[in-house]
Order: sequence, then structure tokens, then C-alpha cells
Amino acid sequence: MTIHIIELVVAVLILLVIAALVRGVRIVQQGFVGVVTRFGEYKDVKNPGLTFIVPFIEQMRIVDVREMPRTGDRQQVITRDNVAVIVNATIFSQVVDVRLALFSNSDYIVSTDNLARTSVRAVFGSITLDEAFSQRERIGTLLQTQMEEATDKWGVRINRVEVLEITPPEQILQAMALQKQADQEKRARILESEGQQQSAVNVADGQRQAAIKEAEGAQQSAILRAEGQRQAQILEAQGRAQAIASIYSAIKEQNPDPTLVAILQLDTLAKFADSPNTKLIIPAESSALLGAAQAIKSVMEGVPGASDM
Repeated sequence: MTIHIIELVVAVLILLVIAALVRGVRIVQQGFVGVVTRFGEYKDVKNPGLTFIVPFIEQMRIVDVREMPRTGDRQQVITRDNVAVIVNATIFSQVVDVRLALFSNSDYIVSTDNLARTSVRAVFGSITLDEAFSQRERIGTLLQTQMEEATDKWGVRINRVEVLEITPPEQILQAMALQKQADQEKRARILESEGQQQSAVNVADGQRQAAIKEAEGAQQSAILRAEGQRQAQILEAQGRAQAIASIYSAIKEQNPDPTLVAILQLDTLAKFADSPNTKLIIPAESSALLGAAQAIKSVMEGVPGASDM
């Protein structure tokens, strides 16, 4: 009987030793930490890896310290301009102080989710519907700032907030669709008018350039004609000068007398008379011409046989 009792005690002791080893040896995975308490009081934080605690005296609770995205429930909020919209946002949070997370709040995960809902209602209640659609990044920043005021006390950090969904009522969606269509039609008309305006500007510019080119061509042509006429007049004047010089030189070499000069003047008058002009111009020196004619007559009378002509 005594032997059986001793064997039973030894077996119980062996079981207790095995249980102590099982409860005293713990493995903490990467991305987690172990919070050790002794008789319910905070003692230490164990990093990832193999760790040991005092069995039956100490306890260890595993806490996830990775960034955790938590998508909240779709909730209805009212904007500042009294429009009810359905909103859904994702909160990216991370435990940075496990002691505060476990001992300053009964459940930091539930508290963070509830805080996210109230913060969404508060932020969307301070903006209009148009601002909600056009300023999502600003809304996320406002939500993050407002939540951090409370979560910092819990040892939880809000890394960022992303607004996933903003759904207005069906009537607002229809009005927005009509407004979008009107904006597109207005933009199309503006683009069409700008195209017509640019086309008219291009046509006018082309006409202006053509007129300038035409005027420049006419100006150049007039300059060339004037230059040609000037050259022709110069050449004509030079020819006349050379002809007069040649005639004068020939007459001067012949040493003409007054009788020959008178004959030449009478010949010139005869050519005037034969011309088709209806008017005959008599030079002011008509008395000299008459005297020259009388002198010629006297000379001709002295020539034998001239009277018979």
C-alpha cells in the first residue's frame, strides 16, 4: 500500500513538472510581443523568440504590434449642408506601447473602432457634400488628427485613415449626373467656340499675310519699273547728249556760215508744216528767219540758172 502511494506521488510530481515546463516555456512569433504579469501585475515585455516565465506565478499575454487595417461599418452621416450620405473608412492603427494598450483601456481594439465612428460623424458634419467629394485626403488627415488625441493615451498610433466610400442619396446622384452632363456640354460648346475663334484668327492672319506679301510685291514691282524708267531716261539723255555732241562737233568742224544756219532753220520749219498738227508754232525769231530767207534769195539770184528754178 505504501509503495502504491509513493508511486502515485511520483507520478503526480512528474505530471506537475511536465505541466510546469509546458507553462513556463513560450514562443513569441515575429510581429508580436509577450506581456508578462506576475500575480496580475505588469512585470516585463518579451520580444519575439523563445522565452521562459515562472509557471503558475507569471502569465504572458501575446499582443500584435503590426499595423492593423480595420474597415469600419458603413454608417450614415449628415454633412454641414444637411445631406445624408453613407460613409465607410479604413483605419490603419498600430500598438506602440503595449503597457498602455493593455492596462489603460479595457479593449483598445473596440475603443479604436468606436472612436473611428464618432470621428467620422464629427468630421463629415463640419464639411459640405462638395468638399467631401473633392477633399478626401484632407478628410483623412482630419480623422487621423482627431483620433490621435485619444489613441495616444491608449498606446495606439493612427498611421493613416482612408475614406473608401461616400454614397449620397439617389436624388443627389441624379442631380450630380445632370450637372456633370451640363458641364460636359458647356465644355464642348466652349471648345467648339474656341476652335471657331482660332480658325477665324488663322484665316484673318493668312489674309493679312497675303495682303502684306501682295503689297510688298506691288511695291517691289513699282520700284523695279521706276528704276527701269529712270535707267531708260538716263540712257536716252546720254544718247541725246552724245548725238548733240556729235552733231555739234560735225557742224563745228565744217565752220558753218549764217547762210547755212538759215537753210537749216527753214528746213526745220518745213518739217513742222508737214506734220499732222493743226497748230503751227512760229518762233519768236521770225524776223531773223525772214532776213535769212532774203539773204538766201540774194545768194540764189547770183547763181546762174537759179532764177529758172
